Amino acid sequence: MGIVSDQVVLFCLLGVVFGLLIWGKIRYDLVAFGALVTAIVIGVVPQEDAFAGFGHHATVIIALVLIVSRGLSNSGAIELIANRIISGGRSLFMHISVMSGVAAVLSAVMNNVAALALLMPIDMQAAKKAKRSAALSLMPLSFASILGGMITLIGTPPNIIIASFREQALGEPFGMFDFSPVGAVTALAGVIFIVFVGWRLIPLPEGADAKSNVPLPHEDYVAEVRVAEGSSIIGRRVRDLDAEADEADVAIVGLVRKGKRLPGRARAEEIRRGDLLVIEADAEHIDAFVGAFKLDYVGSEKYAGHAAEGLSLIEAVVPENARIEGRSAFSLRLLYRHGVTLLGVSRKGKTFRERVRKLDTRAGDVLLLLGPSERIDDVVAWLGCLPLQERDLQVVQRNKAWIAVLSFALAIAAATSGIMHLPEALALVCIVMVGFNIVPLKEIYTSIEWPVIVLLGSMIPIGSALEASGGTALIAQQIIDFAAGYGPVVVMTLLMIVTMSLSDVLNNTATTVIAAPIAIDIANRLSVNPDPFLMTVAIAASCAFLTPIGHKNNTLIMGPGGYRFGDYWRMGLPLEVIVIVVSIPMILIVWPF
Repeated sequence: MGIVSDQVVLFCLLGVVFGLLIWGKIRYDLVAFGALVTAIVIGVVPQEDAFAGFGHHATVIIALVLIVSRGLSNSGAIELIANRIISGGRSLFMHISVMSGVAAVLSAVMNNVAALALLMPIDMQAAKKAKRSAALSLMPLSFASILGGMITLIGTPPNIIIASFREQALGEPFGMFDFSPVGAVTALAGVIFIVFVGWRLIPLPEGADAKSNVPLPHEDYVAEVRVAEGSSIIGRRVRDLDAEADEADVAIVGLVRKGKRLPGRARAEEIRRGDLLVIEADAEHIDAFVGAFKLDYVGSEKYAGHAAEGLSLIEAVVPENARIEGRSAFSLRLLYRHGVTLLGVSRKGKTFRERVRKLDTRAGDVLLLLGPSERIDDVVAWLGCLPLQERDLQVVQRNKAWIAVLSFALAIAAATSGIMHLPEALALVCIVMVGFNIVPLKEIYTSIEWPVIVLLGSMIPIGSALEASGGTALIAQQIIDFAAGYGPVVVMTLLMIVTMSLSDVLNNTATTVIAAPIAIDIANRLSVNPDPFLMTVAIAASCAFLTPIGHKNNTLIMGPGGYRFGDYWRMGLPLEVIVIVVSIPMILIVWPF
């Protein structure tokens, strides 16, 4: 193919990729890998470069950072610090101030998704103790963790990718703390906005009041309970239970008989032994309803050997890339293999016709699980979910906290001083953590977000092909022409706005891979230093605050916080404006043209 036809094919292919990513029905790693295979078959990506992205420095560093983050989490070092600092007795303003500051600092030294995963259960527990809605603090926590990721090289994948692109273009990557002057000032400005103004812009769900701290009831679960022999409701019609169900704060929304859900709400049906009632309520009222009418939890026969006090109910949120995301409890054989029952699913108030155990879960769903107390925490971790209650860490792991912290600090010092490259330093930390069983062997591969690795490994060759065909230069020229006569500062600002807008609807990794070579091309055409333009892309790609799909952290809080898709921009839009206003002058000061 000729150069022009290669450009056309690659632009069309990227257009399809972006369209599918925005659509969101197909996982982004499958979209990216499918695009890579297509590009290889068509011939726009050379076969010898087909899988070079999987051995790229950025890909390797991201995988190692995720393992190290798991080790810091498993050691208990971070949570011990957080638990000492965070208290449920503070005012909402002070709580958001402290949580936002802690989140930003933690995100600077570990992956920002891992930092949020550590702090979110603590925040939920603090909200419960303070008897207020977690919706008031979860979004500030998420946004602060995203901001903190900009401070160092390892805080967020875009920084790692940008550093690798700089090495290709200029022969030397950005260092660990090269992002700190711009990232720290921008993060500080963002956190100040969040603390004093931002959280007040969050639209409060009905029943929550910021001043009086009225608690927001948790979104109801759709759950199934079995009519046991001897139940007081056998022989009664569903509609006859309305008054008692209302008094118990439970809604009966359906009836399942012999594995089939009866039409509508089956209100005229007479209830029989063995029927399943489909109910909607929060966790506490479900349990009270089961006790009041002598019902059974589905799967309770598995617990015949356990005393009642040996069973635990636990609520857990499904993050992106969890083992159970896109799968059902039935397909995972959760009850039969692990002895844990999926009792209910909360999905932003949406109802569904599928049976609970056969429902394919989505990122942001909150699950209500029942199982033996000694086993349920391990099963939640195996599912890849995050519990929404405080969990104790094993003492043996806490005793190893100093090993994790010391090895990590030595690795950062070695990489910063130039004694060894960052990938090698992080690899040594991983070996130490595995050797001391801080990260067990079985957790090494589960620590890595493989969809992100596949996405990055697939998009790097496509981005390289676009650059080789002159496609990135063409985009760069269009941006320069659009801002013709206004100088490089306006061009840089426009690049930030475009990149930030893309990151709000696409994965920030994919956005960075495409935007980084464009930044270098713009700098070359303007005959200026490419560093400020690369730093612009790093900041912009990280700052996705307008939607729940722009960043994993925003998706993670959506279910537990009870947020709607349109809630994010209210605090996110002014925050993005602040990022632009603060970061552009800082970039020009630290990285002049």
